[in-house]
Amino acid sequence: MSRIAVLVASDFEDTELAYPVDKLREVGHVVEVLGAHAHEVLDGKKRQERVMVDAAYADRDPAGYDAVVIPGGYSPDKLRMDPDAVKFVRDFARTDRPLAAICHGPQLLIEANLVDGKRLTSWPSVRKDLENAHAMWTDAEVVVDGNLITSRNPGDVPAFTREILRQLAVPKAA
Repeated sequence: MSRIAVLVASDFEDTELAYPVDKLREVGHVVEVLGAHAHEVLDGKKRQERVMVDAAYADRDPAGYDAVVIPGGYSPDKLRMDPDAVKFVRDFARTDRPLAAICHGPQLLIEANLVDGKRLTSWPSVRKDLENAHAMWTDAEVVVDGNLITSRNPGDVPAFTREILRQLAVPKAA
């Protein structure tokens, strides 16, 4: 099965982390939660979910993962200010494997300079940031452009997760 990294900081959107992680694990994928500090316990913004960071993203090789998931909430705003998180995402994007961001998650994609000319969606308040970074914003449940998968909000989590699973099922070119 695939190895998935979930990048997170405190105040992540609870369901945008819990639902994809649960579904990915249910079908046998290995999910590793990466944050600034290994073994740190982080709370969701609604305090419904709590997660322990498995490892620091600075200590992991992005090429060792088959996909990266970036939940929304306030977490992406914190991650985009961390050069190690930005570098991890930028380096992972070079693998051309699925890179999924929901809600405010595209803030981190913007900071990593990954959105120019790409079609994406996000939480409405991120729209202008994406457009200013030369992305084409679309109001849709899920948008796929190359290896980028984006969704708007917690209500889109099932479609977002289905698309991640679909992308992981696509055979990799040799």
